[in-house]
Amino acid sequence: NEDRERAWRASRDTKLETIPNCEAWQEFLTLHSLNTFPPPLPPLPPPPPIPMGRPAFFCACWGPSIFSTKPSTEEVKGWSQSFDKLMKNPAGRNVFREFLRTEYSEENMLFWLACEELKSECSKHAIDEKARVIYEDYISILSPKEVSLDSRVREGINRKMQEPSLHTFDDAQLQIYTLMHRDSYPRFLNSAIYRSLLQSVSRSSSES
Repeated sequence: NEDRERAWRASRDTKLETIPNCEAWQEFLTLHSLNTFPPPLPPLPPPPPIPMGRPAFFCACWGPSIFSTKPSTEEVKGWSQSFDKLMKNPAGRNVFREFLRTEYSEENMLFWLACEELKSECSKHAIDEKARVIYEDYISILSPKEVSLDSRVREGINRKMQEPSLHTFDDAQLQIYTLMHRDSYPRFLNSAIYRSLLQSVSRSSSES
């Protein structure tokens, strides 16, 4: 009998230990009945990819949308000799534009290119339409791609827009060209984008 009683007491104690704390259990039942459990934690973001091989900007520079033909070593070296050489070279403009994108100032190049396209138009209708688009995209203070111009140039554009012509944006184009030359171009020459490209074309030239 004593053995049976000890076994019964041991079994009872074990069952009592498994019953949760009364207050905690009551809280659980209340939350469950109200369905007010705290929301689950959001999933952790995926870890950043481990860079392998050449950096991403290098691959972007060699994409088909950037180069129709691979620039020569002489061309790439020439870009460091003058800003004019860089801007007159289609591949140079594309690489410089990629650099400006990293500095969040790509609109400067886009505006300059748009002005060049405007100068190639012949019909009055096309000139009016392109001038309007350029104004809305790069001159209007409401545009997210507005370029930085001084008040004198901006006022001149507003007057010329009453009768747009091929030269409506000439002063603004020159001002943005000068800004890119003095501000962005020196940083471009010291950038990883330009140095990697120069190293690559130099290596390819020595291997061929």
